[in-house]
Amino acid sequence: MTADDEDASARIEQHAEASGDATVTQVAGDQNIYLPGRGPAPKALHSLPAVHGALIGRDLEVQELLDLLDPGNQGQSAVVVSAVAGLPGVGKTTLAMHAAHRAADRGWFPGGRIFLDLRGYDPVGQVTAGQALAALLRALCGADADLPVDPEEQAGLYRSQMAKLASTRGQVLLVLDSASSAAQVEPLLPGGRTHRVMVTSRHTLASLPATLIDLTVLKATDAADMIKESLVSANRNDPRPVREPDALAMLAERCGLLPLALQITAANLKTDPERPLAADLAEELKDEQARLALSYSDDEQTLAIRASFELSYRRLPQEQARLFRLLALNPTAQVSLDAAAALAAVPAAQTRPLLVKLAQAHLIEPAGAQWWRMHDLMRLYAKQLADRPACLDDQEEAFDRLLEYYRATADAADDHLRALPGDQVPDRFPDRTAALAWLDGERPNLVTAVALAATARPRAAMSLTECLAVFLNQRRHFDDAITTAQHALTAARELGDRHNEGTALNNLGIALQEVRRFEEAIDTHTQAATTFRELGDRHNEGQALNNLGNALRKAQRFEEAIHAHTQDLAICRELGDRHSEGTALNNLGNALGGVRRFEEAIDALTQAATTFRELGDRHNEGQALNNLGNALQEVGRFGRVRNMWRAVMGGGRVYRKRGPSRRQ
Repeated sequence: MTADDEDASARIEQHAEASGDATVTQVAGDQNIYLPGRGPAPKALHSLPAVHGALIGRDLEVQELLDLLDPGNQGQSAVVVSAVAGLPGVGKTTLAMHAAHRAADRGWFPGGRIFLDLRGYDPVGQVTAGQALAALLRALCGADADLPVDPEEQAGLYRSQMAKLASTRGQVLLVLDSASSAAQVEPLLPGGRTHRVMVTSRHTLASLPATLIDLTVLKATDAADMIKESLVSANRNDPRPVREPDALAMLAERCGLLPLALQITAANLKTDPERPLAADLAEELKDEQARLALSYSDDEQTLAIRASFELSYRRLPQEQARLFRLLALNPTAQVSLDAAAALAAVPAAQTRPLLVKLAQAHLIEPAGAQWWRMHDLMRLYAKQLADRPACLDDQEEAFDRLLEYYRATADAADDHLRALPGDQVPDRFPDRTAALAWLDGERPNLVTAVALAATARPRAAMSLTECLAVFLNQRRHFDDAITTAQHALTAARELGDRHNEGTALNNLGIALQEVRRFEEAIDTHTQAATTFRELGDRHNEGQALNNLGNALRKAQRFEEAIHAHTQDLAICRELGDRHSEGTALNNLGNALGGVRRFEEAIDALTQAATTFRELGDRHNEGQALNNLGNALQEVGRFGRVRNMWRAVMGGGRVYRKRGPSRRQ
């Protein structure tokens, strides 16, 4: 049954069985069947990022992690990899990734190895526990799964799916990267001792039921070996490590024995193979730390990292240095090739070599075929560079280009999601699947971009929010849908833009309905309808009335819902909008069923099915027939019910609700 049937279904006795890996749950009258699927595990269950290069000086820590992760170990099921006193750049994520991949190489965790970046130290895009739990559920159940919205129900489903994975596919390793608090992590612990959870954090997260591995800087010999290994991997005949062991040790000390600073320094040396180690680099690092100490009150390790950043940045050619600065303007630490090209105003084919060079300098790292990622410390440093007065104009223009790239591409993807049968869709994406894949990949950047633009570029924030509304609701990212709509609403009101205010209210109301905040949704849709009525915008007034009717029906205010849908139906017929007329008839029929006016409901739903059939919209025709079958069942016309269900199944094809648009 569709979401529009919930009021009728609450009074109908239902019996359902699930086979295989499917799970049936019943919550407040809604029956949901979750189908994780059979055969090979979904790709989302194996999402560990690749590891790059050798791991130096962490053998004991890796072995300790493997001992804790060992499926045969019945001890603690969670482990926190943290840093002493929040020390940055010490290699927490690198250690965790190497341990995770070695566990995978041993055949451990056949149920899945899931990686989730919590972005705990990002000032804007930090992932909440609720968002993280929803992301894990989509990994477990599929991107299109009809998940519950109540946090407790989500937590129950999560534990249930993890238990099912344990019995059907085996144990799961969950890697939660960059957590800033125990509150981010606690709801994600699957319970029991079957699965394993590995958390990285700058803090110890002592309240978690976990074993702690606290990382310090490398030993001096290991730090020197790290530089040596990097040089020899680039040129096995490089004579400098053997010829200048004392200089090598000095360099390691100047880098604070921190892996991040060591990698950057080694990258500098690889680009200049003739440069002696003792000549000037160690002295440059020393002088730079002394200079920085005059401006910053940081500890020795932090100054060592900043010094390595500064020296590496100064060696970059102008084009690379500019791109490095601009990458910090991306909403999150992970940026795509096309977004980087938009920032730089350079074609993608010319941007890729610049990104590769930055990666070779260890200023960014590859995160996929078309993706790169910045360490959070590096990103902060690049942002400070971009904020320098000489760079401000370029920074403003680059951010405008980036927002326009995100808006225009999201708009093209949105066209595929809103398309009706027979619509011509722009060819920026070959099909709906490709459009959804782009939106899924860029969602953290898109949502964070709205927040960043809301104050300084309100019109861009409003436009981008409208382009994301259907996607966020279809993929059930309701927290994101509410947040972006609220940003758009604030922006519209600050500008005095009443039309966009009505649009934002409409989108906000739809998202509020989905999380069952019905009274707030009713108030919001009422404001939207009033706004469009005062503007004389009959089309959008009708949409707002339709959505208001749905919210009223879900709140069991059926007579008011009937009135709202009847008003909407009149507007649709006045405008000659047949598709919206079919939607209005469908929802009116469901509202009539709520007060047991079944004959009227049958008439409205029959008209709705006929309208969609004539328009060639098989999806919505199936919905209308499904709802008609429910109404016929209520009055005992079981012969027609069987015919309706045959029509709905369409010879084996199941019609699924695609999710709410501006008109639900």
